[in-house]
Amino acid sequence: MKLNLVIAVLILLSSCKDNNEPENPNMSTPAVVQGLTLSISNRSFDDTYATLRNTIDANTNIKIIAEVNHMANAASVDLELNPTRVIFFGNPNLGTPLMQKNQLAGLDLPQKIVAYQDADNGVYVGFNATDYLIGRHQLESVQTLPTINNALTGITTTATGSEIIVSPSTTMISSEGVITKISTQNFDDTYNTLKTTIDNNPNLKIIAEVNHQENASNVGLELRPTRLIIFGNPNLGTPLMQNKATAAIDLPQKMLVWEGEDGAINVSYNTPDFLKLRHNIQDNDTILETINNALDNISNAASRL
Repeated sequence: MKLNLVIAVLILLSSCKDNNEPENPNMSTPAVVQGLTLSISNRSFDDTYATLRNTIDANTNIKIIAEVNHMANAASVDLELNPTRVIFFGNPNLGTPLMQKNQLAGLDLPQKIVAYQDADNGVYVGFNATDYLIGRHQLESVQTLPTINNALTGITTTATGSEIIVSPSTTMISSEGVITKISTQNFDDTYNTLKTTIDNNPNLKIIAEVNHQENASNVGLELRPTRLIIFGNPNLGTPLMQNKATAAIDLPQKMLVWEGEDGAINVSYNTPDFLKLRHNIQDNDTILETINNALDNISNAASRL
Protein backbone atom coordinates (compact mmCIF):
# COMPACT_ATOMS: atom_id res chain seq x y z
CA MET A 1 0.00 0.00 0.00
CA LYS A 2 2.79 2.47 0.96
CA LEU A 3 4.71 1.64 -2.23
CA ASN A 4 1.62 2.27 -4.35
CA LEU A 5 1.09 5.64 -2.65
CA VAL A 6 4.67 6.73 -3.34
CA ILE A 7 4.37 5.71 -7.00
CA ALA A 8 1.09 7.59 -7.32
CA VAL A 9 2.63 10.76 -5.93
CA LEU A 10 5.63 10.51 -8.27
CA ILE A 11 3.35 10.07 -11.26
CA LEU A 12 1.26 13.05 -10.17
CA LEU A 13 4.32 15.25 -9.75
CA SER A 14 5.68 14.17 -13.14
CA SER A 15 2.40 15.04 -14.82
CA CYS A 16 2.50 18.51 -13.23
CA LYS A 17 5.97 19.12 -14.69
CA ASP A 18 4.69 18.10 -18.10
CA ASN A 19 2.21 20.98 -17.79
CA ASN A 20 5.17 23.40 -17.57
CA GLU A 21 4.76 24.13 -13.89
CA PRO A 22 7.46 26.64 -12.88
CA GLU A 23 10.49 25.20 -11.15
CA ASN A 24 10.91 26.15 -7.51
CA PRO A 25 14.30 26.07 -5.77
CA ASN A 26 12.55 25.39 -2.45
CA MET A 27 10.74 22.34 -3.83
CA SER A 28 10.61 19.47 -1.38
CA THR A 29 8.54 16.32 -1.29
CA PRO A 30 4.95 17.45 -0.64
CA ALA A 31 2.81 15.94 2.05
CA VAL A 32 0.05 13.60 0.91
CA VAL A 33 -3.00 14.09 3.11
CA GLN A 34 -6.45 12.73 2.40
CA GLY A 35 -8.55 15.45 0.82
CA LEU A 36 -5.93 18.21 1.15
CA THR A 37 -5.11 20.14 -2.02
CA LEU A 38 -1.65 21.76 -1.97
CA SER A 39 0.37 24.21 -4.02
CA ILE A 40 4.03 25.11 -3.41
CA SER A 41 4.82 28.80 -3.47
CA ASN A 42 7.38 30.63 -5.60
CA ARG A 43 7.49 33.33 -2.92
CA SER A 44 8.68 33.70 0.66
CA PHE A 45 6.27 32.78 3.42
CA ASP A 46 5.51 36.39 4.31
CA ASP A 47 4.89 37.39 0.69
CA THR A 48 2.77 34.29 0.13
CA TYR A 49 0.59 34.96 3.13
CA ALA A 50 0.24 38.66 2.33
CA THR A 51 -0.85 37.80 -1.22
CA LEU A 52 -3.24 35.17 0.11
CA ARG A 53 -4.86 37.57 2.54
CA ASN A 54 -5.04 40.43 0.04
CA THR A 55 -6.62 38.17 -2.58
CA ILE A 56 -9.34 37.07 -0.17
CA ASP A 57 -9.85 40.57 1.20
CA ALA A 58 -10.21 42.03 -2.31
CA ASN A 59 -13.13 39.72 -3.13
CA THR A 60 -16.30 41.56 -2.08
CA ASN A 61 -18.26 38.28 -1.98
CA ILE A 62 -16.01 36.86 0.74
CA LYS A 63 -15.66 37.86 4.39
CA ILE A 64 -12.64 36.97 6.53
CA ILE A 65 -13.90 35.43 9.78
CA ALA A 66 -10.62 34.85 11.61
CA GLU A 67 -6.87 34.57 11.14
CA VAL A 68 -4.80 32.19 13.25
CA ASN A 69 -1.05 32.64 13.57
CA HIS A 70 -0.03 29.23 14.87
CA MET A 71 3.66 30.19 15.11
CA ALA A 72 2.87 33.21 17.31
CA ASN A 73 0.50 31.12 19.43
CA ALA A 74 3.23 28.53 19.91
CA ALA A 75 5.71 31.23 20.95
CA SER A 76 3.20 32.51 23.51
CA VAL A 77 3.62 29.22 25.41
CA ASP A 78 7.40 29.02 24.80
CA LEU A 79 7.17 26.49 21.97
CA GLU A 80 8.72 26.71 18.52
CA LEU A 81 6.90 26.24 15.23
CA ASN A 82 7.77 27.05 11.64
CA PRO A 83 5.68 29.83 10.07
CA THR A 84 2.11 28.49 9.96
CA ARG A 85 -1.09 30.49 9.50
CA VAL A 86 -4.73 29.77 8.71
CA ILE A 87 -7.41 32.09 7.34
CA PHE A 88 -11.10 31.32 7.91
CA PHE A 89 -13.41 33.01 5.43
CA GLY A 90 -16.82 32.48 3.92
CA ASN A 91 -19.59 33.34 1.50
CA PRO A 92 -23.03 32.32 2.84
CA ASN A 93 -24.45 32.22 -0.69
CA LEU A 94 -22.09 29.34 -1.43
CA GLY A 95 -21.82 27.66 1.96
CA THR A 96 -25.47 27.65 3.05
CA PRO A 97 -26.64 25.21 0.34
CA LEU A 98 -24.10 22.69 1.69
CA MET A 99 -25.60 22.94 5.17
CA GLN A 100 -29.14 22.84 3.80
CA LYS A 101 -28.19 19.43 2.39
CA ASN A 102 -26.37 18.33 5.56
CA GLN A 103 -25.93 20.61 8.59
CA LEU A 104 -22.81 18.71 9.64
CA ALA A 105 -21.05 20.45 6.76
CA GLY A 106 -21.07 23.44 9.12
CA LEU A 107 -18.23 21.74 10.98
CA ASP A 108 -16.03 22.33 7.90
CA LEU A 109 -17.37 25.82 7.21
CA PRO A 110 -16.45 28.59 6.84
CA GLN A 111 -13.77 27.67 4.33
CA LYS A 112 -10.15 27.79 5.44
CA ILE A 113 -6.79 27.96 3.73
CA VAL A 114 -3.52 27.06 5.45
CA ALA A 115 -0.08 28.46 4.64
CA TYR A 116 3.00 26.86 6.17
CA GLN A 117 6.75 26.57 5.78
CA ASP A 118 8.28 23.14 6.21
CA ALA A 119 11.67 22.08 7.59
CA ASP A 120 13.21 22.38 4.10
CA ASN A 121 11.93 25.97 3.78
CA GLY A 122 9.35 24.98 1.21
CA VAL A 123 6.27 27.20 1.45
CA TYR A 124 2.89 25.55 0.89
CA VAL A 125 -0.70 26.71 0.66
CA GLY A 126 -3.54 24.22 0.94
CA PHE A 127 -7.28 23.77 1.31
CA ASN A 128 -9.79 20.97 1.81
CA ALA A 129 -10.87 19.66 -1.58
CA THR A 130 -14.56 19.77 -2.42
CA ASP A 131 -14.39 15.98 -2.97
CA TYR A 132 -13.43 15.74 0.70
CA LEU A 133 -16.50 17.74 1.70
CA ILE A 134 -18.73 15.73 -0.62
CA GLY A 135 -17.63 12.39 0.78
CA ARG A 136 -17.60 13.41 4.41
CA HIS A 137 -21.00 15.10 4.38
CA GLN A 138 -22.83 13.45 1.46
CA LEU A 139 -23.02 16.64 -0.57
CA GLU A 140 -23.35 15.13 -4.03
CA SER A 141 -25.15 17.39 -6.53
CA VAL A 142 -24.97 20.59 -4.46
CA GLN A 143 -24.74 23.17 -7.23
CA THR A 144 -22.39 25.61 -5.48
CA LEU A 145 -19.54 23.09 -5.13
CA PRO A 146 -17.87 23.77 -8.52
CA THR A 147 -17.88 27.50 -7.75
CA ILE A 148 -16.33 26.84 -4.35
CA ASN A 149 -13.65 24.64 -5.91
CA ASN A 150 -12.80 27.23 -8.56
CA ALA A 151 -12.62 30.00 -5.94
CA LEU A 152 -10.33 28.02 -3.60
CA THR A 153 -8.08 26.98 -6.48
CA GLY A 154 -7.87 30.52 -7.83
CA ILE A 155 -7.08 32.06 -4.44
CA THR A 156 -4.41 29.44 -3.73
CA THR A 157 -2.62 29.63 -7.07
CA THR A 158 -2.67 33.42 -6.95
CA ALA A 159 -1.01 33.31 -3.54
CA THR A 160 1.68 30.83 -4.58
CA GLY A 161 2.27 31.88 -8.19
CA SER A 162 2.17 28.21 -9.20
CA GLU A 163 -0.31 25.47 -9.98
CA ILE A 164 -1.79 22.80 -7.75
CA ILE A 165 0.76 20.02 -7.26
CA VAL A 166 -1.02 17.58 -4.94
CA SER A 167 -4.74 16.93 -4.90
CA PRO A 168 -5.14 13.30 -3.80
CA SER A 169 -8.31 11.42 -4.57
CA THR A 170 -10.67 11.19 -1.63
CA THR A 171 -12.72 8.25 -0.43
CA MET A 172 -14.62 9.26 2.67
CA ILE A 173 -17.25 7.58 4.79
CA SER A 174 -20.24 9.73 5.70
CA SER A 175 -19.57 11.65 8.95
CA GLU A 176 -16.11 10.07 9.17
CA GLY A 177 -14.20 11.32 12.19
CA VAL A 178 -17.20 13.15 13.68
CA ILE A 179 -18.70 12.56 17.13
CA THR A 180 -22.25 13.82 17.67
CA LYS A 181 -24.05 13.97 21.02
CA ILE A 182 -27.73 14.79 21.55
CA SER A 183 -28.23 17.55 24.09
CA THR A 184 -30.81 17.45 26.87
CA GLN A 185 -31.03 21.27 26.68
CA ASN A 186 -32.63 23.57 24.11
CA PHE A 187 -30.50 25.14 21.40
CA ASP A 188 -29.69 28.45 23.09
CA ASP A 189 -28.89 26.85 26.44
CA THR A 190 -26.69 24.24 24.77
CA TYR A 191 -24.68 26.85 22.89
CA ASN A 192 -24.42 29.20 25.85
CA THR A 193 -23.27 26.37 28.12
CA LEU A 194 -20.70 25.35 25.51
CA LYS A 195 -19.33 28.89 25.26
CA THR A 196 -19.28 29.37 29.05
CA THR A 197 -17.50 26.04 29.57
CA ILE A 198 -14.77 27.04 27.13
CA ASP A 199 -14.53 30.59 28.52
CA ASN A 200 -14.12 29.27 32.05
CA ASN A 201 -11.18 27.03 31.08
CA PRO A 202 -7.98 29.10 31.47
CA ASN A 203 -6.16 26.80 29.04
CA LEU A 204 -8.56 27.54 26.18
CA LYS A 205 -9.14 30.60 24.04
CA ILE A 206 -12.14 31.24 21.78
CA ILE A 207 -10.91 32.25 18.33
CA ALA A 208 -14.22 32.90 16.59
CA GLU A 209 -17.95 32.23 16.70
CA VAL A 210 -19.95 31.67 13.52
CA ASN A 211 -23.74 31.87 13.41
CA HIS A 212 -24.44 29.97 10.21
CA GLN A 213 -28.21 30.49 10.47
CA GLU A 214 -27.85 34.26 10.82
CA ASN A 215 -25.37 34.41 7.94
CA ALA A 216 -27.82 32.46 5.76
CA SER A 217 -30.66 34.81 6.69
CA ASN A 218 -28.53 37.82 5.75
CA VAL A 219 -28.47 36.61 2.13
CA GLY A 220 -32.13 35.54 2.06
CA LEU A 221 -31.60 31.82 2.66
CA GLU A 222 -33.12 29.56 5.31
CA LEU A 223 -31.21 27.29 7.67
CA ARG A 224 -32.13 25.64 10.93
CA PRO A 225 -30.22 26.89 14.02
CA THR A 226 -26.53 26.09 13.39
CA ARG A 227 -23.62 27.70 15.23
CA LEU A 228 -19.89 27.00 15.27
CA ILE A 229 -17.35 27.89 17.93
CA ILE A 230 -13.61 27.76 17.17
CA PHE A 231 -11.19 27.49 20.10
CA GLY A 232 -7.73 26.27 20.89
CA ASN A 233 -4.89 25.51 23.28
CA PRO A 234 -1.42 25.96 21.72
CA ASN A 235 0.18 23.76 24.39
CA LEU A 236 -1.74 20.83 22.89
CA GLY A 237 -2.04 21.84 19.24
CA THR A 238 1.56 22.93 18.63
CA PRO A 239 3.18 19.48 19.12
CA LEU A 240 0.81 18.04 16.52
CA MET A 241 1.87 20.67 13.98
CA GLN A 242 5.53 20.22 14.93
CA ASN A 243 5.06 16.58 13.95
CA LYS A 244 2.96 17.19 10.82
CA ALA A 245 2.62 20.74 9.55
CA THR A 246 -0.52 19.92 7.58
CA ALA A 247 -2.42 19.34 10.84
CA ALA A 248 -2.82 23.12 10.95
CA ILE A 249 -5.72 22.86 8.46
CA ASP A 250 -7.70 21.08 11.21
CA LEU A 251 -6.65 23.34 14.07
CA PRO A 252 -7.85 25.09 16.20
CA GLN A 253 -10.59 22.77 17.44
CA LYS A 254 -14.23 23.36 16.49
CA MET A 255 -17.63 22.41 17.90
CA LEU A 256 -20.92 22.69 16.05
CA VAL A 257 -24.29 23.07 17.76
CA TRP A 258 -27.20 22.37 15.44
CA GLU A 259 -30.92 21.66 15.51
CA GLY A 260 -31.81 18.71 13.31
CA GLU A 261 -34.90 18.19 11.19
CA ASP A 262 -36.33 16.06 14.01
CA GLY A 263 -35.91 18.93 16.49
CA ALA A 264 -33.03 17.26 18.36
CA ILE A 265 -30.21 19.56 19.49
CA ASN A 266 -26.81 18.15 18.56
CA VAL A 267 -23.22 18.91 19.53
CA SER A 268 -20.64 17.68 17.00
CA TYR A 269 -16.84 17.78 16.77
CA ASN A 270 -13.89 16.15 15.01
CA THR A 271 -12.22 13.29 16.87
CA PRO A 272 -8.48 13.49 17.65
CA ASP A 273 -8.12 9.97 16.21
CA PHE A 274 -9.33 11.28 12.85
CA LEU A 275 -6.75 14.07 13.03
CA LYS A 276 -4.06 11.49 13.79
CA LEU A 277 -5.03 9.24 10.90
CA ARG A 278 -5.61 11.98 8.36
CA HIS A 279 -2.20 13.61 8.93
CA ASN A 280 -0.26 10.50 10.01
CA ILE A 281 0.70 12.11 13.33
CA GLN A 282 3.31 10.07 15.19
CA ASP A 283 4.40 9.82 18.85
CA ASN A 284 1.75 12.16 20.25
CA ASP A 285 -0.73 9.69 21.70
CA THR A 286 -0.65 11.23 25.19
CA ILE A 287 -1.49 14.68 23.83
CA LEU A 288 -4.18 13.26 21.55
CA GLU A 289 -5.74 11.46 24.51
CA THR A 290 -5.69 14.70 26.52
CA ILE A 291 -7.45 16.48 23.64
CA ASN A 292 -9.96 13.65 23.37
CA ASN A 293 -10.79 13.85 27.09
CA ALA A 294 -11.11 17.65 26.97
CA LEU A 295 -13.48 17.56 23.98
CA ASP A 296 -15.51 14.80 25.60
CA ASN A 297 -15.89 16.78 28.83
CA ILE A 298 -16.74 20.03 27.04
CA SER A 299 -19.37 18.42 24.83
CA ASN A 300 -20.88 16.56 27.81
CA ALA A 301 -21.14 19.82 29.74
CA ALA A 302 -22.84 21.56 26.81
CA SER A 303 -25.26 18.66 26.34
CA ARG A 304 -25.84 18.24 30.09
CA LEU A 305 -25.03 14.53 29.79
